[in-house]
Amino acid sequence: MNKTDNSLALTMKDAAKLVGVDYRTIKLGIESGTIPTIQLGPRRMIPRAGLLRAFGINA
Repeated sequence: MNKTDNSLALTMKDAAKLVGVDYRTIKLGIESGTIPTIQLGPRRMIPRAGLLRAFGINA
């Protein structure tokens, strides 16, 4: 089982893999405000539910 299968917060790389896009697409979505992020300690993470909503996927 992949660790991203159940993770509630994802890195840009894992988020890109989950929705099947290049990580640069995720980065652009974050910069434009389309994809939400949260700060967890020193890391900026992407909430799974927010990512899926941004791609029109009902979670």
